[in-house]
Amino acid sequence: MILKLVIPLYIFADILIYFGWLEYVSFIFEPITDVLHLPSSAALSLAAGIFLNIYAAIAFAAPLGLSPYEWTILGLFLGVCHSMIIESAIMKKIGVSLIYSYILRISVAFLAVVPLWYMPRVWFGGDIVSKVDKKVIYKSFFDMLEHSVYNSVFLSIKIIILIVFIIFLMDFIKSINIVKKYQQKVSTSFSIVAGLILGITYGAGVLLKEANSGSLSKKDILYIGTFLMICHSIIEDTLLFVIFGANYWVMVSIRVISALLISYVVSKIAKVG
Repeated sequence: MILKLVIPLYIFADILIYFGWLEYVSFIFEPITDVLHLPSSAALSLAAGIFLNIYAAIAFAAPLGLSPYEWTILGLFLGVCHSMIIESAIMKKIGVSLIYSYILRISVAFLAVVPLWYMPRVWFGGDIVSKVDKKVIYKSFFDMLEHSVYNSVFLSIKIIILIVFIIFLMDFIKSINIVKKYQQKVSTSFSIVAGLILGITYGAGVLLKEANSGSLSKKDILYIGTFLMICHSIIEDTLLFVIFGANYWVMVSIRVISALLISYVVSKIAKVG
C-alpha cells in the first residue's frame, strides 16, 4: 500500500514542480498555508493528509524541501487533522457526531501550531525559511523523472522499515497480558492509552462493545472520543515526520497537553448524560 501510494504521488508532485503547475493548484489552499506559516506549495500535502492519509501527505511534501520547522508544523497539524472521512466515521460508531468530529479536529489543528510560532528556532535544528524556491536544475524531463523515481523508492523503503519496526512494537504491546485483559474489560483510562499509542481505530475499537451495551455514559464517550481525536497514534504518525527532521517531542507534547485540556473542558461544559 505504501509503495502504491507514495511512489506515484511523489512523482506526480515532482512533475507539478518541474513544469511550474503547482502554483496553479495550490492557490486554492493558500489562505490555510499562510495561517500555518507554510509555503503555498504545501497545499496539496495538507489536502491529501486531511482527506486521505498521512502517507499521501508525505508523498506530496517530500519533494518540496521543507525545513525542519515546517515539517514540525505540518506533522503537528496533520497529526490532529488527518484521514478525516474515515476516522470520523469510526468515531461515529461509538457515538461521537460527524459534525463535532470535523469542527473539533480542524479547529484544534490550527490552534495546536500557534505555540510553534513562539518557540526558539534552535529547537528545530534548521532555518525556518522555506527551501522550496531552491529548485534542483535537471538536464531534461527524463533526468527529473529518474531522480524522482529513485527518491520516491528510497523514501518508501525508509517508511516501510519504520512501519515494520512499529508493527512489531505494536504487536508486542497487544500481546502483553494486561492489554489483553483490559481489551475485554474496557476502562476509560485504558481506551485512552490504547488510542494514544496504537491509534484511533484501536482505541475506539476497545470501546465499541461497551458503548453499544450502554454501560458508558454519553459524557464518558464524549470525553474519550475528544481526547482520541486530538491525540492518537503518537508513535507511528509522529515518527513519519521525524524522518524529515521534525521535532518529535514538540509535536507529542503539544498534542497530549491539548487533548488533556480540551477533553477536560468539554466534559465539564457538555450537556449530555
